[in-house]
Amino acid sequence: MRLRSLLFVPGDRPERFAKAAASGADAIILDLEDSVALANKDAARAAVAEYLLGDREVVTLVRVNPLDGHMTAADVAAIAAARPDAIMLPKAEGASSVAQLDTILRSETARDASLPPILPIATETPAAIFTLGSYREAKDRLLGLTWGAEDLPAAIGATASRHEDGSYTSPYEVARALTLFAAHGAGVAAIDTVFPAIKDAAGLAAYAARARRDGFTGMMAIHPSQVAPINAAFTPAAEEVVRAQAIVDAFAANPGVGVLQIDGKMVDAPHLKQAQHILSLAD
Repeated sequence: MRLRSLLFVPGDRPERFAKAAASGADAIILDLEDSVALANKDAARAAVAEYLLGDREVVTLVRVNPLDGHMTAADVAAIAAARPDAIMLPKAEGASSVAQLDTILRSETARDASLPPILPIATETPAAIFTLGSYREAKDRLLGLTWGAEDLPAAIGATASRHEDGSYTSPYEVARALTLFAAHGAGVAAIDTVFPAIKDAAGLAAYAARARRDGFTGMMAIHPSQVAPINAAFTPAAEEVVRAQAIVDAFAANPGVGVLQIDGKMVDAPHLKQAQHILSLAD
């Protein structure tokens, strides 16, 4: 499953679901958490469940409410029978949170049915930072890992997570990097967080390019206009594909050789692995 772009949609705005699915996003996230007011939670659950029972155009996740808020069970009860493709879990705190959500899912899922995979938002509480390595223990239950740069500063009383130019301050660079390594350590998709400035197209393109450069495999979006730039950033350019193919072909033509020269540059096993990865993204 390729997840370059994952687009959030408020769960109480069903008139937007089809538009989001047609945006070009690889997945949509129907949100029951932050974008839905408490008074609208039941209406959002009903709307999401109804949509899930129809024909889906793209991979469809549901973001439930956090485990400590006593609404997760109601969310799962409303949507489990409609079989979402995955569940996004906010304010997750490691493998124990995955296990806790699984307990809730089992209570609402037919005995012979498989449980949907889980995409934790892995950095939204201070304690969560110290549990990132534990996701490897739950890797078979994960769709990927992602992080957030809004709830964590609020939780610790920070005034902001970004400098004036939009770059992250040091604590949140750490949270981002640890999520990246935790995802790859578990062998699952590493999904970067949202870019909140909807009208800053250049900033979004630069942010998404940096995310791919650093090793993220995809990124979340909060507006349909962000989908195309994100998809472009996580799709290798033609010249990248050509060079990657040349590296793969060179090693295939020289079996048993550990180091080669291509266009005057040394390439070895890490370059071959990177080239194979680029070709997989191009496919």
